[in-house]
Amino acid sequence: MQSLASIPSTLGRTATTVGVVAISTAVLSFVLNGIGASQTIVFVVSAIALAALAVLIGQGTDELGQRFGPATTGILQSALGNLPELFISIFALRAGLVVVVQTALIGSILANLLLVLGLAFLVGGLRHGTQTFHGPAVRTMATLLLLAVAALAIPTLATAPGEPDAGHEIDLSVIVSVVLLVVFAASIPFSLRGGHGASVEVDVTIDEEAWPLPLALGVLVVGAVGAALTSDLFVEALKPTMASLGLSEAFVGLVIVAIAGNAVENLVGIQAAAANKTDLATSLILNSSLQVAIALTPALVLISLVIGGGALTLVLSPLLLGAVFLAALLAAVIVFDGESTWLEGLALLGLYVIIAASVWYGPPIHA
Repeated sequence: MQSLASIPSTLGRTATTVGVVAISTAVLSFVLNGIGASQTIVFVVSAIALAALAVLIGQGTDELGQRFGPATTGILQSALGNLPELFISIFALRAGLVVVVQTALIGSILANLLLVLGLAFLVGGLRHGTQTFHGPAVRTMATLLLLAVAALAIPTLATAPGEPDAGHEIDLSVIVSVVLLVVFAASIPFSLRGGHGASVEVDVTIDEEAWPLPLALGVLVVGAVGAALTSDLFVEALKPTMASLGLSEAFVGLVIVAIAGNAVENLVGIQAAAANKTDLATSLILNSSLQVAIALTPALVLISLVIGGGALTLVLSPLLLGAVFLAALLAAVIVFDGESTWLEGLALLGLYVIIAASVWYGPPIHA
């Protein structure tokens, strides 16, 4: 077993520095909150801590990628990367910020499909030209994402005034959530073990200087737990900070909380594409969107029924439903051929900016 004294040398200077920054800023955010410092300062420090923890998780993921194929690594890293978002959403639901949570979940899907995937394709395309990835794997994920969008559309349409399920938003949302969770559970072994359209793992060569497996897993766990704990302070300071800036509740959820909750994928997916690791990049980014759509969102619908603060439903506004449908459709069209270019990345980014602008002028959040 590796001694504690030898861990810094094994991690390397960069990872050690990031780890120190992550831990120190996370502890500082708790100290500042405990002594009654300005909530804006707490918000900024906790955001820095979340970003540093995201970098640490990204480095641990890169080490795991040397031992497992892109599909396994993408699923594992996406699950760990979505832990902060899970805790941010739970704390926000308990605070009664149902609109923020709902828009943040949709914003998370949009941020991954448009912002992160767009940046990954843009950076990777400018560096390496046309990039290729395993087509059947991404087509399967794109298909499941379209299923998730359809699952969001049905409760919205069926509960509209005059429709058969009007007044039963919660009941229908629970039924749809259970179905999505069953599909998600079935998708994991399908992707890992193979099958027509499933992910294909590739042979990997382990670098002699790679981290030991227990250390890589330990870094991932520490980073994810640290991010989950820091998320509590982030949400606590979010409302007064955003109120002081006069930002709309929809913009805060759709853009700010969504990007903060997906900091891991924002960094790791783009880094992977820049290094021409396109299978890992697409697996990570699309898996993250997929997990939010068919796992995190339905799970939070069920969790909201028992934690208090307001019930979360799958009934969306026309704007949110239209935005997530167009995002999933555009992303599916782009990845279906197994190739990407910088121009396709720019197209994804353009749609993201347009959607973000559409909620900028909403009513401001109140402290």
